[in-house]
Amino acid sequence: MPNPGTSSPLLFVEDDKFIADAVMNILAEANYETLLCSTIAQARKALEHGQPCLVILDWNMPDGTGLELCREIRKEDSDLPLLFLTVNDDPKQIAEGLYAGADDYVTKPFHKDVLLARIAALLRRNSPENSSRLICGDIMVDLVRNQAYRNGDPIALSANEYLLLVMLLENKGCILTRSHIIDQLWSQNGTFVNDNTLTVTMKRLRLKLGNPSFLKTIRSFGYRLEDPE
Repeated sequence: MPNPGTSSPLLFVEDDKFIADAVMNILAEANYETLLCSTIAQARKALEHGQPCLVILDWNMPDGTGLELCREIRKEDSDLPLLFLTVNDDPKQIAEGLYAGADDYVTKPFHKDVLLARIAALLRRNSPENSSRLICGDIMVDLVRNQAYRNGDPIALSANEYLLLVMLLENKGCILTRSHIIDQLWSQNGTFVNDNTLTVTMKRLRLKLGNPSFLKTIRSFGYRLEDPE
């Protein structure tokens, strides 16, 4: 039975039987319908025959890499949620996976609740239901009024602080690299800033939000906003 809110199965690409069985059990307990592929070739065929609601990729596969498949998928579909689930925890490889188009990256070993939370966040972000409000904990942004609130009280934000908050909320549960944020907020408009500009902007935003614990710093890499426990 599919998880509520999903109309198509997840696609899970993993060749290790022990890990595959464990993850399939986790997904089944959460009521996710999941199609397992043990090779890149099988995954390609599955993608040709139907559109999954989300793809979970291992990095090292017997007939290629999840990175290659990630790039192939991104050439065809810019919106399909992609999540790496792999033992590769090297920061350079994590960055490579995210730059290739993955939305998130979970390393093994992992806690099942974390994996399910990341999947739920990606599916929620990709929901066809358009909302004018973005919410996380006691923080809410009204996209119609371009106004941020904390506990119902309006927060005075600068333009860049507001845009940074919206970006974090729209990608809730996902890691945003510092370089990606800088590119989206400044570089695309032809404004060139140094890395310290983001640090200062994030510091000011944190203070105005009341230093929420659910706004995480991924050291030397980036940031992630996640639903509070």
